[in-house]
This record gives sequence, C-alpha cells and structure tokens, in this order.
Amino acid sequence: MFDEFVLAASTADLSVADQAASHADAIEFRMDLAEDPRAQLGEYDGALPVIATNRADWEGGQADSLARYDELATAVSHNAVTAVDIELAALQGTAPPPEAERARSLRDAAQKADVSVIASVHDFESTPAVVELTELLADAANAGDIAKLATTATSRDDALAILQATHTASLAGHSVATMGMGEAGRHTRAIAPLYGSRIGYAPVDPESATAPGQYPLRELAALVDSLESDSQPVSED
Repeated sequence: MFDEFVLAASTADLSVADQAASHADAIEFRMDLAEDPRAQLGEYDGALPVIATNRADWEGGQADSLARYDELATAVSHNAVTAVDIELAALQGTAPPPEAERARSLRDAAQKADVSVIASVHDFESTPAVVELTELLADAANAGDIAKLATTATSRDDALAILQATHTASLAGHSVATMGMGEAGRHTRAIAPLYGSRIGYAPVDPESATAPGQYPLRELAALVDSLESDSQPVSED
C-alpha cells in the first residue's frame, strides 16, 4: 500500500469516509478521539483502507490507558484496516511501563495479519538536528514497516532539516512518513512527498485538525498533485 505516496484523511468519524474518497487514498481513524471506535469499525464498509491510530496521551493523544492496545488489536482483525500506528517509544521500551510488552505484541499480531506497522515519533517542542532526525527515522523503520516522524518547525532551517532527513532516509531504503508541525513547517506536508515521504495526513473537516499546521484535505490533495505533476521529467520528441 505504501509503495507510493498515500494521502490519509484523518478523522474520528468513519461515516465521513465517502466524503473523503474523492481526495484521499486512505482514512486515518483516530480511535482515541472517537466515540465507540470498535462499533464504528464494525460498521465500516467504505472503500478507503484504514490506518488505525489510538494515540497515547504521553504522545499528544487522548488515550490514557493500556486498553488502547486492546482496541488496536480489535482493529487489526478488521479487513479494512491495512496499517496500525504504534509509538516508537513504546516499541523501544522508553515509554511508561509496561508499554513495551503490549506494543511489541501488537506489532507481531499486526505483521502476522499482513497489517503494516507505522512506528511513529512526535516532537511537539522542536526539530532536532538532521543527524538525529535521520537516526530516529532509521530506528523507527527498523521497529516497524514505516517510520513516521512529525516534529515542530519554528524556522526554515527546521523545515530544511526535515526534508533533508526524509531524503537521506529514503535513499537508505527506509519507508518514511515525515512532516513539520506548525506554520513554519506547514509547507513540508506538501513538499515532503517529493523527497520520499510515503504518507501525508489532512483532516476532512479543517476545524477538526489533529495536528498543528495541517492543510484541509482538499487543499493538500491539490498541492501534492500539482507538485508531483511539476516534478515529472519532460519527454523529448
């Protein structure tokens, strides 16, 4: 699924999937923000594949107990779910205990079910140096199938660091998804696919953005399409 760029429409309401289908390639279902997420998944019959995310409160989400792993395990069993997001800190054992055992068990179950694992890292305060970003992407790629890295950009230098790390990690053979949060990094959401980022995220409803600096779905889809078209080599007759 992630051999090419995938634009995921982020939502806590799977009933909007049909509305998103004309612009998105997948749905990111924010289970931590949803009402009765298991029931929503059980009733889902949309055409878009689902990325299941149940973000922990210690990584910027609203899931505040280990029960989130039970919900994600249920999600993995649904045919529509093609990827599951697990925090890298949990997979590495640096998150609050006993996260590691549950995270690794979920990863094993997902991969056994042929569900891709997105190992994610979020920094809501800063953007580290390129070397550290590249190392984080390599660690996340080794821990899962796709390395997701979202950092907070406060300058053009931060945005350039994100793009450089994306390019370097992609050239190294890693499947990555990268973005700069905040206004200074906003444009990276449209440009990062040109440097190898495989997943972009945008809210169906702009008022329900799940991260700072997100473009609305329709706008990001148009930007990515335009940039990809402009970057194609011109054939010579």
